[in-house]
Amino acid sequence: MGAAGNSIDWLRMGASMVLVLGLLAALLWTLKRMKGLQIQHKGPPLLDVMETISIGPRQKMALVRVGAHQVLVGITATQFTALGQWNDTGPAPQQDAPREN
Repeated sequence: MGAAGNSIDWLRMGASMVLVLGLLAALLWTLKRMKGLQIQHKGPPLLDVMETISIGPRQKMALVRVGAHQVLVGITATQFTALGQWNDTGPAPQQDAPREN
């Protein structure tokens, strides 16, 4: 019964693995379908990353528009910090180029 018992064990293990992989595939398919059911926001986006700049290997600063406000955010590997906030008054005025005398 040793050889027959080993083949049955391998068969059970293979069937279990196929079952688990099938359940995982079904779960991923379901989650992908549910993502499409989320409520979609109509109109202009409420959150917009206007500009980012890298200031170090793992540090960035980002200017983010949130509704009618602009927020300057410091980003590290472990946290986000709001550095400043002000009302959005439209595009920044263009600065004149330096004049040469």
